[in-house]
Amino acid sequence: MGQAGMAEAAVRYLRSVRTAAPEPVEPLPRPELRCVGADERAPLDAREFRRVLGNFATGVAVITAPPASDGGSPAGFACQSFTSLSLDPPLVAFMVGRTSTTWPHIARAGVFCVNVLAADQGELCRAFAVSGADKFAGVAYDAAPVSGAPRLSGAVAWIDCTIHAVHTGGDHLIVVGRVHTLGTGTTPDGPLLFHQGRFTRLSPS
Repeated sequence: MGQAGMAEAAVRYLRSVRTAAPEPVEPLPRPELRCVGADERAPLDAREFRRVLGNFATGVAVITAPPASDGGSPAGFACQSFTSLSLDPPLVAFMVGRTSTTWPHIARAGVFCVNVLAADQGELCRAFAVSGADKFAGVAYDAAPVSGAPRLSGAVAWIDCTIHAVHTGGDHLIVVGRVHTLGTGTTPDGPLLFHQGRFTRLSPS
């Protein structure tokens, strides 16, 4: 068989192979041990760590996921630690505490949507930062196109993802998402920012 015939055979084979749907990622067990062992150097003072790192201004997002089973409820939590990660392939990442009660719901769903909040959505952020409440009560949203996760109305941007990988990072998990589709909103006020323990917004130029 010549090179052209081999290439055609390879293309026919690849077309015949169906790509399996991504399987949900099971949540990692919650560790009982401290992040710093007793025989290691004492960690920095937590208050000083937060004070210094609070000088780094961040955007604010709400990570949402659809119900993991029929009859369930969607899940979501407020998140500062979100970042773009890779252009090719398109990857993003967010960090979530290993003791989070929302993370297992997102992990079981296997998908999520990042909702980048607008400057006037500070109260919405506070609602999603509360544990145990019905966070979606009175919140307007529709379903993201691929994941079906809640896409919050009024957000400046949304990113629809499948969980790609999960890594441990001290007392947090580093969740990597494969981006399937994304878009921007129409709010004129720009993004909500968090700096030195307070919400703020971009100053007009």
